[in-house]
Amino acid sequence: MLQTNISSHLYGFTDLKSLNERGPLVISYGKGIYVYDTKGNKYLDANSGLWNVCAGFDHQGLIEVAKKQYEKFAGYHSLFGRLSEETLELSKKLIEVSPFSQGRVFFCNSGSEANDTMIKMLWMFNARKGQPNKRKIITRINGYHGVTIGASSMTAKPYNKEFGLPSSEFIHVDCPHYWKYGLENESEEEFSLRIASKLENIILKENPDTIAGFVAEPVQGAGGVIPPSKNYFDLIQPILKKYQIPLIADEVICGFGRTGELWGCDTYNIKPDIIISSKCLTAGYFPMGAVIVDKNFSDKFVEVSEEAEEFPHGFTAGGHPVGCAIALKAIDVIINEGLLENVKQVSPYFMERLNEFNEYPNIGETRGIGLMAALEMVKDKKNKIPFEGHLNMGDKVANKSIDNGLICRPLGPAIVLCPQFIINRSQIDEIFNNLHKTIKDIFS
Repeated sequence: MLQTNISSHLYGFTDLKSLNERGPLVISYGKGIYVYDTKGNKYLDANSGLWNVCAGFDHQGLIEVAKKQYEKFAGYHSLFGRLSEETLELSKKLIEVSPFSQGRVFFCNSGSEANDTMIKMLWMFNARKGQPNKRKIITRINGYHGVTIGASSMTAKPYNKEFGLPSSEFIHVDCPHYWKYGLENESEEEFSLRIASKLENIILKENPDTIAGFVAEPVQGAGGVIPPSKNYFDLIQPILKKYQIPLIADEVICGFGRTGELWGCDTYNIKPDIIISSKCLTAGYFPMGAVIVDKNFSDKFVEVSEEAEEFPHGFTAGGHPVGCAIALKAIDVIINEGLLENVKQVSPYFMERLNEFNEYPNIGETRGIGLMAALEMVKDKKNKIPFEGHLNMGDKVANKSIDNGLICRPLGPAIVLCPQFIINRSQIDEIFNNLHKTIKDIFS
């Protein structure tokens, strides 16, 4: 592994003790699902970059579209009523492929920015409608929604205490992780009923007239790949509807095929009012986020924006013509070049290989759907007791995996896999054979 001077770069979400000992892994280029460091070492990147490079690192169609668009119109904004034709075309395409029959789209540069945009939309709308106290946002423990101030407050992870977050307007409710939070002798269906009932009690305690929205990932991705417990969304959606609380689906990770359907909402029969999109929207070839809003809400929001004379919000590069051209091509590639179909075809085998790890005494649970999965490491499997945090087991496994030629991601006590949509069975074997070796190396 390349050792290099690390003093010139600030590293986010990086175990700094490990970094100081090993140095960074400096990537030079990528081909297909593999990346190569500056020494020429080859690694299978089983995290698709960061969930997003779903078509591989050198898809020629995406590269050519980017080149052509840079030659045609290299950059513009989408403010003051001026925007590129690609921006309008992508807006139309996103509504066409979304679960909504009609609606509108607002563009930004990341999922974090899209979530902050959504919060500001809800707050502005409610204030203009005479409900200025309707500001509270409900999310779930272990949910991940980004790193900007609002998105960090929505993200119910312990590290946000470092920033004095969440702010008081953000409420964190139960995580629908049955293996971890289910009670003794409680069935999965009973667990879902219990946490749905607790959600309703919290809504009543807080006062429904103060709650602006409920935000949920179909599958909690960066929280550790946590699919919802059985019947979870079927139980909570009527509660939200009963109290007229908008449901926002954070599809940043799940959207555009990760779960085996185009949207995580399709996988779990979720009927949202707003969808947050990013990552695979451009197949990782351009920074982009999008707030996709159903017609019912978007029409009302346009009305209040007209009253205020504008929606006073926007990003310099939001709706960038090159990004929009790439996104249009990425959507076409996923739907029409067989990527989504490949996810459906190979994911049963992916899960079959994953389940092999249930035999290990220090793997408490394997879980996943589509092409996203996690292995939860435990000190005591019977009692689900995790390893002490100072042991950094996730980083130890991830680092050893890199030494063995595989890039996977540690998320606390879990190891996460989310390979590219172009992966084949032999490459799935390569991932899991490598991971078997790594786990045996670590726990021996």
